[in-house]
Amino acid sequence: MPTLLLIRHGENDYLAKNRLPGHTPGIHLNKRGSEQAVLLDQSLSKLPIKAIYCSPLERAVETAQPLAKSLGMEIQLRPELTDGDVGEWTGRYWKVLRRNKLWKIIQQKPSQFQFPGGESFVQMQVRVVATLEAIVGAHKKDEMIAVVFHADPIKLAVAHYLGLPLDNFQRLAINAGSITILNTHESSCQLLGMNLMPPLPKTKQ
Repeated sequence: MPTLLLIRHGENDYLAKNRLPGHTPGIHLNKRGSEQAVLLDQSLSKLPIKAIYCSPLERAVETAQPLAKSLGMEIQLRPELTDGDVGEWTGRYWKVLRRNKLWKIIQQKPSQFQFPGGESFVQMQVRVVATLEAIVGAHKKDEMIAVVFHADPIKLAVAHYLGLPLDNFQRLAINAGSITILNTHESSCQLLGMNLMPPLPKTKQ
């Protein structure tokens, strides 16, 4: 089955200022984020990537663009790969949210949490995994697929494929501009690398 390159978008000003972006449109990569997109392109453009899928949010699309240009590929947008719908918490600062009594639930029992006016982590995981399964099903085995999206969706996907309880997904780390590699199989999955930061070491293909 295909190998998935799960790529988190590059840095942006919301991330730099520790604000929760959610589905906010118009959040673009900052200077550091653009540099990360170039580094991702330099590390991945020589790999036998067969397709690029992406969240429709600008910060993800702008991260995918250098790689798509180098490979001469169209970016295939998938709305289901978008970031979490954080509802009423959209745009709020983490330092303020950490004082909220719900914060402990997010960290310790995220399976029981739903963002006020938004979605739950369970819902987020279901939609992301279903989309990745559809992507895997659309490609031949041994193909390599790039998927550019967001931190929590990537962590939730990794937790699912490794059989980790959702309540443990916060133990995983996915930095901006990082690459996580999953080798999928019909009945299992191997994590070949996680939170890898370009430039990557050269490997034999």
